Formats: sequence, C-alpha cells, structure tokens
Amino acid sequence: MNSLAMSSLTIAWVMAALQTLIFIAAAPLMAGWVKRLKCHMQNRAAPAVWQPYRDLAKLMRKDMVLAENASWLFRATPYIVFGATLLAAAAVPLVVVHLPTAAIADLIVLVGFFALARFFTALAALDIGTAFGGMGASREMTVAALAEPAMLMVVFTLAMTAGTTNLSTATEAVLQAGVVLRPSFLFALFALAMVAVAECGRIPVDNPATHLELTMLHEAMILEYGGRHLALIEWAAQIKLMIYAVLIVDFFFPWGIARDFNAVSLTIGVIAGTAKVMLLAMLLVVWETVLAKIRLFRAPQFLGFAFLLALLGMLTSVVLETGS
Repeated sequence: MNSLAMSSLTIAWVMAALQTLIFIAAAPLMAGWVKRLKCHMQNRAAPAVWQPYRDLAKLMRKDMVLAENASWLFRATPYIVFGATLLAAAAVPLVVVHLPTAAIADLIVLVGFFALARFFTALAALDIGTAFGGMGASREMTVAALAEPAMLMVVFTLAMTAGTTNLSTATEAVLQAGVVLRPSFLFALFALAMVAVAECGRIPVDNPATHLELTMLHEAMILEYGGRHLALIEWAAQIKLMIYAVLIVDFFFPWGIARDFNAVSLTIGVIAGTAKVMLLAMLLVVWETVLAKIRLFRAPQFLGFAFLLALLGMLTSVVLETGS
C-alpha cells in the first residue's frame, strides 16, 4: 500500500512538472497565434505562429549590453521576473486539477507573484536612471494600483461561491456544480477579462506592438534590456498572458479538465484546454481589432469599471446566491 501511494505521488509530481513545462513551451505559441490572427484581421502579412520561438532563440544568442551604472538589481530582475511567473504557472491547473502544487494554488498568492515581478521590473527601470524607465515605471505602478483591487474583488466573488480562494478547489467546486447560470460569475468574467487586458499590456490600455514614448507602458521599462535578459522578460510576458487565459477557463469554463490521471481524461483535458485557449485568443484578437488604444488618463476609468463589475458580482452573489 505504501509503494502504491508513493507511485501515485510520483506520478502526480511528474504531471505537475509536465504541466509547468507545457506552460513554458506553449506560451510563445499562443503569442504567435494571437499575432497571426491579428494580422489576418487587419489584412496584413502574417508571420508564422513559430515566430516568437525564433525571436526568443535570436535574443538568447545575442550579447548583452549593460549600462555602466547598472547594479546587481538590473542584472537579477529578468531572472526574478521569469522565476515568479514560472511559480505562478506551476500553481494554475492547466490539464488536470488535483496536483501537489495545489497547495500553493491560492489566488491571493498568484496575485502576489505577479506583484513581485512587477515590483522588480519597476525597480530595474528606475535603476538605470533614464527618462523612459522612470516614465514607464510610474505608469505601470498606476495601472497596477487600479488593477490589483479589481483582481482581488474577482477573487473574493469567486470565493463566495466556492468557499475558498484555492484555485484547484474552486475549479473542482465549479465542476461538481455543473452548468449553473450565476449572475455573479458573469460580472466577474467581464471584470477579470478587463484586468487581464490591463495586466498583460494589451489594447486598449497598452499596445505591445508600439515603442512610441507617449503611449508605451511596459515597453518603456525594458528598453535598456537586450540579449538573454530581454528574452526572459518577453518570455515571462507571454507566460503571463497564457496564465490569465487559463484562469478564465478554470474559473468559468472548466469542463473537460481532467480530475484524475487516467490516460483518457488527460487526453480530453489537453484537447479541451487547447481548444478553449485558442478560442479566447480569437476573442482577444477581435477585441484588439475593433478597439483603439485609449489615452493614459482614461485607464483609471477603464479599470474603475472593472472594479465596479467585480463589486457588483460579489454583491449579486451575496444577495441572490448566498441568500437563497
């Protein structure tokens, strides 16, 4: 019996490692899929979906050029950012729910990982002392100060229904409840989508394809990076985008995710997860095609509306669901 338990635990840890590797390997593919679809929507020549892999490989081969006044913080930040994002990816169920990493799969911890990466990125931008770095850091912190409360309100809305902030347990609760129309989840879905757009630097809050000094947020903080450092930061940004896509799937459309380590269940989980993430990427492309980037001073209104939606979701949960 002990050997059987040890074997099951070993399989669980192997699956947890494989799931994290899938996050790392598939994130650039999702970014390439989004870019290709967006080019087709805008009638432009589209790069191959493998282009992000080529870009990362090219950056890995390049030499790094560092400023003379760059401190250890500037050199360590890319590894801290990538490590924090990797820990966040390890905590999010992608193919199967019950994994050993479920112990750290708390949504508040997840927000903390993202905040840690953002904090060090802003410090590194200020470390060199360039105008662009300081401008980007201040803008990023402004957006974060508005996005994180909305994200936490979404977490509390979901916790009202699931009874926990643990992502794996909450996903299992939604699976067991089946298809149930919850108005609170509808509000939370739109709020989380808006937060994801802002956190990942997508239109209308930011435009990842521009380097105009008057509009860029995230790009302004990493202008001084190059080579392997820039590759790690870009890779972390791609993983973060995929994490938010998987969070939306786990919260609101978890059907198909495996609940055990059966080969059939795992195959269905991979197929269902891939299909849902690809569909979300298509919706993101449509969103970015029909909308234009808003002015920086209107970003608080955008995120304020996301917070209001999340608050309405929590109030709806208290009035309609908890009360019933």
